[in-house]
Amino acid sequence: MGQSVEFGKFLSAMRARLQPDPDTVYNARRVPGLRREEVARLADVSTDYYTRLEQGRNIHPSRSVLASVARALQLSEAESAHMLDLLDNCGGQAVDPPAAQRVRPPVRQLLDALGDVPAVVLGRRTDVLAANRMGRLLLADFPAMAREQRNYTRWIMLDPAARVLFRDWHGAAADAVAALRADVGRHPGDPQASALVGELAVNSEDFRQWWARHTVARRSSGTLRLHHGVVGDLELDFEQLLLPDDPEQSVRTFTARNGSPSQDALKLLSSWAGSHAAGKQAPGGQPASTSEGIKLP
Repeated sequence: MGQSVEFGKFLSAMRARLQPDPDTVYNARRVPGLRREEVARLADVSTDYYTRLEQGRNIHPSRSVLASVARALQLSEAESAHMLDLLDNCGGQAVDPPAAQRVRPPVRQLLDALGDVPAVVLGRRTDVLAANRMGRLLLADFPAMAREQRNYTRWIMLDPAARVLFRDWHGAAADAVAALRADVGRHPGDPQASALVGELAVNSEDFRQWWARHTVARRSSGTLRLHHGVVGDLELDFEQLLLPDDPEQSVRTFTARNGSPSQDALKLLSSWAGSHAAGKQAPGGQPASTSEGIKLP
């Protein structure tokens, strides 16, 4: 029933972020957001029924009711999908141990073929499963990290170098937490995900606040503004490319616009790396070593 509770907590968090119509508010509100009866009215269900949904006591609503609730709560497409994930996984079934995450050789070949385009492979729980040479130089040398540290969300939340690298650290870190939240909704009961969330909650106040908001996101593209220790400021577009034969994996690439200073900076970074012997320190303080794909559970 734990996931049923999560379903209710998600509805409650989404309700709390909505602002009531000021023309219809006559009394001061003790808590933020809409009241349950207001959401129930917008969703065209009874207050008692909606209350049971938030309390996790009715976990078999129809899809039409869920669609009405989603509209009432003004959920995005990603949030609506997350709500369905939570509902579909609330049966309390035993969870099998997660299978080992392996990057297929053709995917590693693809990373190498990208040349001066930085790229990483992300898997379950936002684990970093592989990174090409430029990906390690741009972000961090994940293969050189201890096994339990090879996670994008953990790195961006806990590594001081990540706070320096991302010029909008709060935005990038909040997106990573939102992606982790979506993964946990799809795979409840994953002990490694639970351990990761626990570690981050203990060590990061920002994580605790963002996690409590139940924000989910599945961004497949966007722009990042970085300040790199070697080549300075960059503005890079990222694309998250899903792998159809590996549905839990994606390749994230980082590219600069043609003719831009950022494209020149990436070329400079590649040249800088080539001029340093193996074993010297990479920009983030990690050894600048070559690595294969990483196998994680």
